[in-house]
Amino acid sequence: MDLFDGDAQSDRAPLAARLRPKMLSEFVGQEHLMGERSQVRQALERGALGSVILWGPAGCGKTTLARLIADHADAHFETRSAVTTGVAEIKKVAGEAKHRAKPTILFLDEIHHFTRTQQDFLLGFVEDGSLTLVGATTENPTFSLATPLLSRCRVLVLKPLGDADVESIAHRGARSAGVEVDPEAMQMLVRFANGDARVALNAIEFATQLAHPSARIEPEHVSQAMNRPLVRYDQKGDQHNDVISAFIKSVRGSDPDAALHYLARMLRAGEDPRFIARRLVILASEDIGNAAPMGLLIATSAFHAVERIGMPESRIILAQATLFLAASPKSNSAYVAIDKALSDLDRVPSPKVPDRLRDPNTKRHDVDLDEGTYKYPHDFGGWVEQEYLAQGHGLSLPYYVPVTRGYETKLAAFLEMLRSDAPNSNK
Repeated sequence: MDLFDGDAQSDRAPLAARLRPKMLSEFVGQEHLMGERSQVRQALERGALGSVILWGPAGCGKTTLARLIADHADAHFETRSAVTTGVAEIKKVAGEAKHRAKPTILFLDEIHHFTRTQQDFLLGFVEDGSLTLVGATTENPTFSLATPLLSRCRVLVLKPLGDADVESIAHRGARSAGVEVDPEAMQMLVRFANGDARVALNAIEFATQLAHPSARIEPEHVSQAMNRPLVRYDQKGDQHNDVISAFIKSVRGSDPDAALHYLARMLRAGEDPRFIARRLVILASEDIGNAAPMGLLIATSAFHAVERIGMPESRIILAQATLFLAASPKSNSAYVAIDKALSDLDRVPSPKVPDRLRDPNTKRHDVDLDEGTYKYPHDFGGWVEQEYLAQGHGLSLPYYVPVTRGYETKLAAFLEMLRSDAPNSNK
C-alpha cells in the first residue's frame, strides 16, 4: 500500500514528510473529530466538509488532515504559508482555480499571520466559490481571524496528541527507518515530544543516524537527538510521576525548599518546562485560589514566559512562581464549590431562572407576577437583598464556603456583612 504522495516519497524528504498518511485509516489521534461516527469524519468522507479552520498545537496533524480533506473532495491542493504569501499570490492561485474542472482547496498555514486586509481579500474568493479554504493556526481564531472569514468557515479544534498516539507514530517511524527503539528510549522520546508527532519523528531520524551502524536506538541517542540530559526512568515512568506528585504536594504544603528540590530534579531530568508551568497554573486555582488571587496571575504569566523564553532561563521563572505559590496561604474553596455545583446538576433538576433575572428581550409566557422586578444593585449603594437562585430544590447550598486565610478572609468578611445587613436592606 502506497502511503506517500508527491515529493514526500523522496528519500531526501524528512521522515515526518515521508510518513504523512494518505488514508484516513492511517491517521492517528483526534478521535473527537476523526472517530468513525463523528459528523466531521462523515462530512470529510463525502467530500462535503467545506471551508475550515484547523486550530491546534504544532505536530497534532493539521497539515495531514488538510491533505486528507483535499483527497476526499477530489480537489486540486494548493499549499501556502501566510508568513510568506501576499495578496498577489492569493489572486494568482484563485485565477488558476477558475480554469480547473476540479475544485481547488487552498491550505493556508499559519493563517493568523494574515492581516485583516489580507483576510478580507481572501474572503471574496471563498464567498464566490473560487477557493475552498483550509486554514491552520496555533492561535485562537476568535482573536486572530476576522469575524466575516470565521463566519464562513467551520473551526475544528485539534488537541495535542496523547502519549499513546505519539508512541504509535514513533514506532511506525522506527519501522520505516529500519531500527528498533529501546523501551526506555521510547519513553524518553514520548515524554520529550510533548504531544508533537513531528518532534518525535525528527528525533527518531536523528537518533537513527547517531546509532549507526547499530540498528537499535538507545536512551543516550534520544538524549543527544533531542538535546536533553540523559536521566534514567523506569519503563512505567513511576519516577517521573512520583517527582511531579511530590513537587505539587510540596507547594500545596507550603514547603518552599522541598518544592525547589523537586523542581530542580525535574529540570535536571530534562522535563518539559511547559509541563511544569501548566501544573503550577492548575495548582494556583485548585489549592490557593482567592486566598492569594495574585497566584493565578503569576502562574499564568510564568507559563507564557516559559513558552517564549525557553531553557535555561526558564528555570528562574519557574523558581519564582514556585516560591510565590509555596509561600502563599492556601484555599481550595473554588475547587470544592464548582464541583458541588456540578454535582447538583447531575443529582437534582435545575430550578427555573427567576423571572426578574431573565433576559428582558426573551418572550415570557410563564411570568410569575408575584416575583417582583429586578433591583439594580447600584441604585441601592452597590448591594440589595433579592433572590438570585430559587430555594427549596434540593441543592446542596452553600457552594462557596470561604476559608479564613489570606485575602479570602476579606471576602468572607464582606459576605458576612451582607448577610448581617440583609434584614435591614431595601426590598
